[in-house]
Order: sequence, then structure tokens, then C-alpha cells
Amino acid sequence: MVQTEKNAVFMGSSNDYDKSKCVIVGAPMDFTASFRPGSRNGPQVIRMVSTGLEEYSVYQDKDLMDHNYYDLGDIILPFGNVTESLNRIEATGHKLLEHGKLPIFLGGEHLISLPIVKAMASKYPDLVVFHFDAHADLRRDYIGEKQSHATVMRYVSELLGDKKVYQFGIRSGTKEEFEYAKEHTNMYVDQIIEPLTQLVASWDSRPVYVSIDIDVVDPAYAPGTGTPEPGGCSSKDIIKALLMLSRLPIVGIDIVEVLPMIDQSQRTALLAAKLVREAVLAFK
Repeated sequence: MVQTEKNAVFMGSSNDYDKSKCVIVGAPMDFTASFRPGSRNGPQVIRMVSTGLEEYSVYQDKDLMDHNYYDLGDIILPFGNVTESLNRIEATGHKLLEHGKLPIFLGGEHLISLPIVKAMASKYPDLVVFHFDAHADLRRDYIGEKQSHATVMRYVSELLGDKKVYQFGIRSGTKEEFEYAKEHTNMYVDQIIEPLTQLVASWDSRPVYVSIDIDVVDPAYAPGTGTPEPGGCSSKDIIKALLMLSRLPIVGIDIVEVLPMIDQSQRTALLAAKLVREAVLAFK
């Protein structure tokens, strides 16, 4: 396992790694942030504010106290070294899968999803990705750089193959990105619940990895993010979407782009923590 360090831990997490199905791990990287940096602090703050929530989920009638889940801490990443950081994140993903765990990664910027998906695809050849975001993230490069949070889903799509990425809530991107999506992904522009309802009702047995960029939610509800985009869904809608996913064969999830520095009320981090709670209970 790549080396990790612990400060805060998610509320109610177990001390028993072996008995835990879900494992929470932070990837505190924001080296390619294109507007506002600071999401490297997201994992720790999500954990810290989690104690402000109840262990009980009124949505699922389940309680975290009845489940074993483990907080591994944050992966130690070499500051500024994008390639090595991605390698360490991928190595952690491989180890968690080797141990039979369902990982819940906390970002950090969205680029962390690429190495995680690489690890997932090595175990699940028919993997698909459900991507919730304000932005398409389908650029070939951003200011000449291929390894960017603005390119992550382009390379996830190329890795998995055409039509293996399903994109929800997208409301921002270049014309080229939307043209690429028409040919290569399944994009539901500015839509979440309606297309997700149809997909869940007819889904086959393919395993699903879930990637949630918190900026899919309108900045009125989640202002603490690096590239806020007005016109998004409500907090209630993203919680509903995550609960709907419990009917699918979920193999892992990440929640990224929480930026505590500009989240004065901590409501963005609290929303992320609530999504973690529901994921632990729903995907165990």
C-alpha cells in the first residue's frame, strides 16, 4: 500500500481494516487547478465536518454504527509532481481492489479520477463510469497540458472505449468537447434525475464507477469549489441521484473539487460528507 497519513478521520470509522468493506482514502492533490487552488485540503475538512452530521440516514433507514468502514487517511503525494502523484493514487487503487475493498476516494482535484479508473479497469474490463459534473472535462489538453482536471474524462473515455462514460449535469465546456461527447460519450446536458431514472431501470450487469465533482451542484448550495458554474442541481437532487445508484453494481466512487478555503459556512464540505455517509450505507 502507498504510504498514507492520518489527521482527522471520518465519523464512526472502524479501526479494523480487514473487516471493513468500504475504505475511505484521501487524494490531496490540486496541482492542475485552472482557476482556484486549495482542494488538496478537501479530504481533511470533509472528515472534520462529518461529526456535525448524524450517523443515521433518514433516507435509507440505516445507521453507520451498524457497519464497519475504514478511513485509511490521505495518500502522501510529492507536491508538484503530477505524474508520480497519479502513480501513487493508482497503486492505492490496485491494492484496495486486491484486498476486496470498495474505495471511496476524496479529492482533491478531478484528475485523481483517471488513475483510479485505470486501476478499476484492470479488474473490471467492462467497467463504465458515471460522471456528475458541471464541466465536460473532455479537452484534449488545457493550455498545452494533457494531465489536467479539464481533460480527465477525455482520457477516461479513451481508456474505456466509446460510450462507456455517462455524463450527467454538464452545463459548461468548449464546442469541441460537446462535439466529442456526441461521438464518444453519453452526455445528458443539464440533466440528472430523468436520464438516471431510465438507466437504472434498464441497467445490465456492467460494473459502475461513480465520479462526483461537487460543482455539479449549483454554487448557491455548494459554493466551496474551484470552478463554480451557476445553473446546477440542488443538494437534494445529488443526494437523490446517489441513492438511485444503490440499485447498480457500484465498485467505487470519488467525490472531488471541494475547496474549503472559500467555503465559509462549510456547507459544501458538509454536503460532501453527507454523500460519503450515504455511499457507505448504500454501496457496502
